[in-house]
Amino acid sequence: MDSAQLLAQAGFQLDTGNTAWILTSATLVLLMTVPALAFFYGGLVRTKSVLNMMMLSFGAAGVVGVIWVLWGYSMSFGSDVGGLFGNPAELFGLTKLTADSPTNALAGSGVPAWVWVGFQATFAVITVALVSGALADRVRFGPWLIFTAVWSTLVYFPMCHMVWGGGMLGGEGWVAKLFATPLDFAGGTVVHINAGTAGLVLALLIGKRHGFGKIPMRPHNVPFVMLGAALLWIGWFGFNAGSAGAANDQAGLAWVNTFVATAAAALGWALTERIKDGKATSVGVASGIVAGLVAITPGAGFVSPLGAIAIGFTAGVLCTLAVGLKFKWGYDDSLDVVGVHLVGGLVGTVMVGLFATEANLWEGARAGLFYGGGLSQLLSQVAAAAFAVVFSGLVTAAIGVVIKQTITWRVTQGEEVSGIDLAQHGETAYETLASGRFN
Repeated sequence: MDSAQLLAQAGFQLDTGNTAWILTSATLVLLMTVPALAFFYGGLVRTKSVLNMMMLSFGAAGVVGVIWVLWGYSMSFGSDVGGLFGNPAELFGLTKLTADSPTNALAGSGVPAWVWVGFQATFAVITVALVSGALADRVRFGPWLIFTAVWSTLVYFPMCHMVWGGGMLGGEGWVAKLFATPLDFAGGTVVHINAGTAGLVLALLIGKRHGFGKIPMRPHNVPFVMLGAALLWIGWFGFNAGSAGAANDQAGLAWVNTFVATAAAALGWALTERIKDGKATSVGVASGIVAGLVAITPGAGFVSPLGAIAIGFTAGVLCTLAVGLKFKWGYDDSLDVVGVHLVGGLVGTVMVGLFATEANLWEGARAGLFYGGGLSQLLSQVAAAAFAVVFSGLVTAAIGVVIKQTITWRVTQGEEVSGIDLAQHGETAYETLASGRFN
């Protein structure tokens, strides 16, 4: 008896098309972290930091990959505990997982639970990896791995449960009872506001790089940045279109919206740079691509392509302006996690309340303000976004302070100046670095 017959005998009808699509999507989302984000972030830092920057992404994949199987999936999608997280012991190690497990949100689409586990694991990985961009050039590798495990457990898994796993930001939660069910198609709150807020908190807590604002800290490899952005754009189709949970019409809508919003954001960023600074830069366009991807994530399956263009272009303009705030306000968000992911996530999450259409909405949600739904959905989106900022900010601050006071975050000033790659990993990205030709 083959596996399909065994599943049917257990009362589960396997849909091979949907299953193949979600498996493909999971692979695309993993590509977003390694290699896409690793190249994007690695190209943005200086020569002496590129390996460490890429290692932070690889390290996040390693740590989260293990703890997701042990307790992360159970905390995210297990039986609700107070609206905050799932029971971590319920499916510890996934030993009791079945194809049609109640924790499998895609059982109705004929997708086995193992596929849902894998798909959601890649979301957890990239969310933590995104935070690393705010900490470039100055954080020791060991404390980063510890932070990755603790932050995933105390911040990401609970936030995932609250929004997607039946917790307090879902259809039965307090926001839904006050206004309407908050809409987050693929991670505006869970991924981007969450990671962006954490990045801001840690940048403030850990402090500035030596010479920040006084010496040039230019990207060492712009082609890496462009390659990383292109790979992120490709991988994001799995991120957003895969979040439809099936190979269906909504997945097609999410794919088109992801494409067009990103294009509009790149144009919006380039236009704003041209007006503000006189030139549209390649790093700017690459950043605009990411800003558009971030902004369309919460509404990819809920808005029309026209709405997606509006969301993407708005994010491109606002994120361009936001990345300069670190110099004005004095926080060292090295690779603009705050300006792109926090601001882009807020823009996209709130604008769903303006542009959501009647088709494909979750139960309890309403159309956006511009589509005759009134203010309810807009207020719901604002409330969910605000809660995500407060929750992530407070818990991240607590974790960050404990690490700072015990094992310390930073390399020494001498190690930072000479190169964190050599100090932390005993190697350099380029042979000629030792001769002093690069900095």
